Amino acid sequence: MKLENSGDEYQPPKSGLFLLQVCIVLLFTLFCARFWYLQIHRGTEYARMAQENRLRHERIYAPRGEIYDASGRLIAENRTAYGLAIVREYCPDITAALAQVSAWTGVPLERLRSRYEQDRSKGRSFDPILVLTDMPFEQVAPIEAELYKWPGLRVVTHSRRNYPEGEAFSHLLGYVAEASEKELTADPELSLGDMVGRLGLESFLEKRLRGQKGLYRLEVDVLGRPLSRTLVESSHMGQNVTLSIDARLQHAVMEAMREYSGSVVVMDPDSGKLLALVTRPAYDNNIFIGGLSARDWNALRDDPRFPLQNRAIQSAYPPGSVWKLMMAGMLLENGISPEEKVFCPGWYKLGNHTFRCWRGGGHGMVNMKDSLVWSCDVYYYSMAVKLGINTMEPFARACGYGQQTGIDLPYETSGLVPSRAWKKRRFGEAWQMGDTVNASIGQGHVLVTPLQTAVFLSSLVNGGELLKPQLLDDAPREVVGRTPISEASLAWIRKAMVQTVEGAGATAKVLRRKDMKIGGKTGTAQVVKIRMQGARRLKAAEMEFRQRDHAWIGSWGEKDGKRVVVVTMIEHGGGGGAVAGPVTKAVYDILFPPPPEESQSQ
Repeated sequence: MKLENSGDEYQPPKSGLFLLQVCIVLLFTLFCARFWYLQIHRGTEYARMAQENRLRHERIYAPRGEIYDASGRLIAENRTAYGLAIVREYCPDITAALAQVSAWTGVPLERLRSRYEQDRSKGRSFDPILVLTDMPFEQVAPIEAELYKWPGLRVVTHSRRNYPEGEAFSHLLGYVAEASEKELTADPELSLGDMVGRLGLESFLEKRLRGQKGLYRLEVDVLGRPLSRTLVESSHMGQNVTLSIDARLQHAVMEAMREYSGSVVVMDPDSGKLLALVTRPAYDNNIFIGGLSARDWNALRDDPRFPLQNRAIQSAYPPGSVWKLMMAGMLLENGISPEEKVFCPGWYKLGNHTFRCWRGGGHGMVNMKDSLVWSCDVYYYSMAVKLGINTMEPFARACGYGQQTGIDLPYETSGLVPSRAWKKRRFGEAWQMGDTVNASIGQGHVLVTPLQTAVFLSSLVNGGELLKPQLLDDAPREVVGRTPISEASLAWIRKAMVQTVEGAGATAKVLRRKDMKIGGKTGTAQVVKIRMQGARRLKAAEMEFRQRDHAWIGSWGEKDGKRVVVVTMIEHGGGGGAVAGPVTKAVYDILFPPPPEESQSQ
């Protein structure tokens, strides 16, 4: 039998209607929860993100402070430069963009790609990466006209460092280069593309020279193209600096040194200010500004003449006979009479070893003044054996040797004043009397810098004060120590130095001037053991260049109430007075022009 239900009597199941209602309520609740999460819980954050999509911030590079010489001559300047930067966040195709930059500028694509890859890890995705730092002005307008087709590329105007004086100031100033990843991490004030000082005063005065960057706020469209620009914070240039160095004198000294390797220090003994600080060979610091290729860097670094070395403060040499000035002070302060004589036959016998005097035939009977004027070695051999290294070492340190002078330049070396403890620690050997004999004439293990010698000579002139060498014109006079030499002994040494220039048989007679008082002391520092040919000592011209002695001359001059100290050191220059003397004389002739009649006689 077949059963049929009438349509009017059919009722759908109530459970299905309830389920539909529950689904609608759940969906509505889910939408409400999501709206609450987006608009209330995360609303502020998303509003900020939306605002940032419309607004951009752009840093304004601040020029570095400029550097002037003592006469107001500009020696480190800024000039406007145009660069091309790429912002990864807005650039859809980095490879195509770099290829287009190469087509615009003619710069090889591999070089651009290498620069981009080098810097991409240093900053954030929205930081501009400079792939070109110095475009010619005539390229800028055509490129800007095409930039609308290339989102993420932009022309950047910035300040570029320039050193118009070239090699004469390279060791003093150093140079600037783009901040490394390590520097960016260490200094929160730095950002990608910033230039920081490397070496010299650019490095030492980085905080003073670095400017304060400004900020622009840009409103952009959906494609990231700028619609308006608002200045939020102005940039401020770094502080200008004036040096005590005289550019005219600096160049003249460079010319006087010709092709010699070495250094010259010119110092005011009363204030501690440096008038010249010259090192040769030097380098052109402008080559570092735009980035140096690996090949060029290796060539500069591996140059056998070491042009990157600041020889005035970073190279230490045996001082040779210039050391005898300190020795004379030590002898006087330890009760040795300046009239006590020593016989010099041309050699000094100690045990089974013979120490020679520079003059093979000897000097005969020599007192302290004669030992300085004629630079007799045997006199100091004999006196050193009498007093010993335990007297010499602390006295030399008290005179400023074996320690940094404190000059405002990086990487200054302290030189070396040897001692018994030092030799035991360094070589595992006991100190010998022969070591004392060698040290007495500035040989053996003794090492000093030209600047240390200038500081000590200044103390002989100014009454015994060891002054910090100052490079800045506004730097105050700073006394860092005092030598243990009495005023009477200082006066005696100064008088002996004048006799070393003016006396009979004087070794520094090349400095002699009728119109001014000059005191000096020459020095010949052995690089290798004295070379002999039979009983005759070989001359410098008969030796290989690297085996020739270093030439020193330390001096001070006075005229019309003005005093100056000049120290010259020529590497492998041979005899001290013959090579270093004319360079030192040129400095005095520049600072104190001789009268016309004396100039003609010269």
